Amino acid sequence: MPYHHRNTSRRALALAAMGCCAALTGCAASQASAPPDGKSETSLRSSSADPTPRTESGTRSRPPLPADATSGTPSSDSLAGRTVVIDPGHNSGNFQHTKEINQKVDIGTNRKECDTTGTSTGADYTEASFTLDVSHRLRDLLAARGAEVVLTHDGDRPWGPCIDERARIGNAARADAVVSVHADGSAVGNRGFHVILPARVRGGSADTAEIVAPSRALGEQIAGRFALATGTSPANYIGSGTGLDVRDDLGGLNLSTVPKVFIECGNMRDPKDAQLLSSPTWRQKAAQGLADGIAAYLKG
Repeated sequence: MPYHHRNTSRRALALAAMGCCAALTGCAASQASAPPDGKSETSLRSSSADPTPRTESGTRSRPPLPADATSGTPSSDSLAGRTVVIDPGHNSGNFQHTKEINQKVDIGTNRKECDTTGTSTGADYTEASFTLDVSHRLRDLLAARGAEVVLTHDGDRPWGPCIDERARIGNAARADAVVSVHADGSAVGNRGFHVILPARVRGGSADTAEIVAPSRALGEQIAGRFALATGTSPANYIGSGTGLDVRDDLGGLNLSTVPKVFIECGNMRDPKDAQLLSSPTWRQKAAQGLADGIAAYLKG
C-alpha cells in the first residue's frame, strides 16, 4: 500500500466505469484503517538464474527478443525496444531501518517520509515479500516479450530506496511505462484491486502535466486486464467501482516524468483477499494481468 495511505482523505476522481469481473478481492486502503506498521511507495529479489546486469539507475534485464517461429523476425507480440520499470513496493529491511525510512524527502509539493514498512497479512506474510514476488513474475513475462525491464531495487539493499529515488530511476530509464506494485492494508470486508493514477500537480520539482493522460491510459489497460487475469473485481471501498483512483500526495507519482501508476493488488488485512495474495498461483495471475495491461498500453 502506498505510503501515507491511511488517515488521508481521498482525492479520488470519479472515472469512467470499466467492465470488470464480479468477484471482489481487496487492494489499497485508507490510512485510517491500515495497520500501525505503515506503508511507503515501493521491494525485489532476482529470480533469474543468470546474474542480472546492474546500473546506477536500477537493475536491468535485456532478454533475447521473441521471434516468429518461421521468419526469425520479432513477433507481433514483441515489446522489443520498449523499456518498463517495475517498482516493488517497500523493502523487507525497512523494519530494521526506521530511522532511515522516516527521514523526510522532497516530493515537489511538500516533504514526506522516505519510505514505510508496508503492511502484512494476519499470518505475517509481508507486503514487501508479496511485491517482490509479483515483480519478479512480471519481469519474466515482460522480458519474454522482449522488453527491457528495470527494477527500482531487487532485494539487494538494506532499506529503501526512498520514494524520490524510485521516481528518478524511472525517469533516468526514460521508461515507456512504470508500475509500482503494492497491496493494501484496509479494514476487513474491504476487497478488490485498484490502480492509482497521478493527479495534475505542479510545485517545486513536481509537474505531472505531461504524464496525466498517458498514465490514465496505462491504468485503464491494467485495471481491465488485471480483472480478467485474476477473476477479481475493482475495490468495493474506493474508486466508485471503477478500479481507478487519482491522488496528488504520492511522491512516486508527483516526481515522475514518464507514465506511471501504482496498483494495490488486494487488501492484506481482509482474510479472503489475504488468502489470494498468499497463493503463488494467484500471484502468477496477477503478474499476467499486469503484463497484459502494460503490453496493451504500449501497443496503443
